[in-house]
Amino acid sequence: MTTEFTSLNLRPELEQAITDLGYITPTGIQEGMIPLMLTGVDVIGQAQTGTGKTAAFALPILHNYIHQRLPQALVLAPTRELAVQVAAAMEQYGKHLKVRVLAVYGGQPYGPQVNQLKRGVDIVVGTPGRIIDLMARKVLDLSMIKTVVLDEADEMLNMGFIEPVEEILSATPGVRQTALFSATMPVRIRSLAERFMRDPQSVIIKQATMTLSGTEQRYYLVHEGDKLSALTNLFEIEPITSALIFVRTRIETGQLAGQLSARGFPAEALNGDLEQNAREQILARFRSGQIKVLVATDVAARGLDIDDISHVFNYHLPDDAEVYVHRIGRTGRAGKTGIAISLFAPREKRRLREIEHMTKQALTLGKLPTAADIMQHREDQVLAQMKIWLGRGRYQRERELVARLVEEGNDPMEIAAAALKLSRADEKQRPVANVTDVVVSESRSTAYRGDREFTRGKPQGRDAREGKRDFGKRGERETGNKRASHEAGMIRLKLNKGKENGVRPNDIVGTIAHHADIPGSVIGKIRIEDKYTYVDVPEELVEKVLKHNGNYRIGKDKFTLVKS
Repeated sequence: MTTEFTSLNLRPELEQAITDLGYITPTGIQEGMIPLMLTGVDVIGQAQTGTGKTAAFALPILHNYIHQRLPQALVLAPTRELAVQVAAAMEQYGKHLKVRVLAVYGGQPYGPQVNQLKRGVDIVVGTPGRIIDLMARKVLDLSMIKTVVLDEADEMLNMGFIEPVEEILSATPGVRQTALFSATMPVRIRSLAERFMRDPQSVIIKQATMTLSGTEQRYYLVHEGDKLSALTNLFEIEPITSALIFVRTRIETGQLAGQLSARGFPAEALNGDLEQNAREQILARFRSGQIKVLVATDVAARGLDIDDISHVFNYHLPDDAEVYVHRIGRTGRAGKTGIAISLFAPREKRRLREIEHMTKQALTLGKLPTAADIMQHREDQVLAQMKIWLGRGRYQRERELVARLVEEGNDPMEIAAAALKLSRADEKQRPVANVTDVVVSESRSTAYRGDREFTRGKPQGRDAREGKRDFGKRGERETGNKRASHEAGMIRLKLNKGKENGVRPNDIVGTIAHHADIPGSVIGKIRIEDKYTYVDVPEELVEKVLKHNGNYRIGKDKFTLVKS
């Protein structure tokens, strides 16, 4: 029997809003989640974006809505785009209730948000950073919150927001309803659920089984600062008909698309800043082959359904291996073969083991093309194109031009060479980039070894006991001078907290990434000793990291970073 919204016994005002929107039958996540949330229990919903998750939590919240002075529901979202989208949806569903919904996020002036909070708000939807800021300003009071929703929790983990989320949850009443929605369930998300949820009920909407049999998986070891050069060099020799490149943030989509275009590889950014109409226009050009390269975030690419993508590039790796599987599943579809290429910084080798375990396949270590390889490839392409045109013979007008040049006394061989020179003029826009070699340790094979070596997201053996984050160059253990970073381009910083204070590597990464607004994955090796901790930061980001001293904290304890 088909379930209809009318059978869910929602408030008449909500049924009217749903009817106005033309909705009749709930999606799987809505059908499973709405009755559970109406009872007040904690819930975990695992489903992909585009399955109707917003209505699954919005309708129960609005059904239980009563007018009060302070906010009664809080929705945390990883991006401002999602926060705006969720707030707009809740206003639509609650229009006959005259519910007051406020979206709060960074990049906007505080004044309007503060004024609206002072006037009174029923539901707050926001990003963790701005929520923390408004709490610190004493203008956002969470003491009357009845329901908290963590939307796209895996994305919040990827963006380094888990520590702020924990701080926000700690500021809400102990007796509340918590709903967690996530496309994937990495260990850190499950740990969050165990800490802050009471006997949660789960609703899991499974995707169709994803096969990777038609996808060639390769990876390249490159230093973080060389990733752009490595990518453009790969673009020179890969048989790309269409490519999807994944980065972490919406800002990086624009930056990388611009950098690729400037180097002679036209690309467009796909991110949450785009209006729906602009997004559809970009996707239409991509499907038709007018553009071959899209740079996207995981959030923006969710729901992207295109069968003819020849290459997927992981410019930045996801924090969770399951997200990797979803990314590369976008190539090798509909019986076609596809290529998935990942750029690993030396400190990210642990991620390789996780991915190989998840896919039950070993990734092939590739060797980046040399300048000689690229020049040879360019020349081979020119010759191949010339042979095609020579075979066609459709160049009568050009023959007449050549005849005129010969009549003027020019040698035919010289004319042909000059013509080829002209045809290769665009290569000047694509100078071959230099990539520093990464020396791979011979003492450790990176091939997939099965379950015996794998514990998701946790270092093993001695490294686990010592609290090391083993992402260092060449995989070596820390020896010698603790003050100097082992990896080129990194600077070692020190803080006066260590094992005695319960410091964990994830605590360090989370708070620095959040407050300094840098990607967590660029933070290098971390060494935790009894009283002190050492952390490697890219040289170009050191001043930015130090600028935010006074904001960093582990739990309730603040700490300061200094150059070691």
